[in-house]
Amino acid sequence: MKKYAIWILSVIGVGAVASLALDFARQPGEVRKINVNGECLTSVAKDRTAITLRVTTLDKNAAVSMKKATEKVAAITDYLKTINVKMQTTEFDSYEKTEWNHDLQKSISLGTETRIAIEVSAKNPEIIEEVLNKFAGDEDVYTENLRMFTSAEAMKPALDKCLSVALDDARTRANALVSGDKLKAGKLLSVSYDNISYGERPTANYRLMAVSAKAAGASFDTSGSIVGKDTEITVTVSATFEIK
Repeated sequence: MKKYAIWILSVIGVGAVASLALDFARQPGEVRKINVNGECLTSVAKDRTAITLRVTTLDKNAAVSMKKATEKVAAITDYLKTINVKMQTTEFDSYEKTEWNHDLQKSISLGTETRIAIEVSAKNPEIIEEVLNKFAGDEDVYTENLRMFTSAEAMKPALDKCLSVALDDARTRANALVSGDKLKAGKLLSVSYDNISYGERPTANYRLMAVSAKAAGASFDTSGSIVGKDTEITVTVSATFEIK
């Protein structure tokens, strides 16, 4: 009986301590807060067109393979410097290439393969079409990943504006949630955000069509064929407001 009484008193004691802690946490003067999410959906036009030029050479001699690739790339870049484009090397690799020989039942070396890729972009799609037509079908040169994208310069102002809209949306939601108690969202205490953009998929890959056209002695006209959906942006903020 005494043990039972002691256990009851212990429970009451713990409850009293918890109650005191709760009262302390709710003492007058504490800032009341509300945390809500806000969103903004927008889109930005794609302002640049790009293509990747990939040079691939294979030779039994590693030095020869490298020399062929670098000479081809030098000729390409000399041409690109004469037109209004931006370019950057996105791949430079040289390695032994092998294949499985079914007769010998083992891998055999084919030589050294060197791969160098250059991304070329321009504001005017016609310039990229010119690059595509010039190099499509050239020996050791592959044109791939024709696409349109939104540049960082065009993206930034849209993101900044959308961030402000998302924050306003968060405040509107906070006011709606507390309006029933005749309260409103006051000072912004903290905020964090995340953004997602999509619509950056490649628009087309014209390599095979271009090679076929060139082999047949025909010109490959891509006029009007490069089109791309605007880049869509979603900005989400998580904001904490003081309740007034």
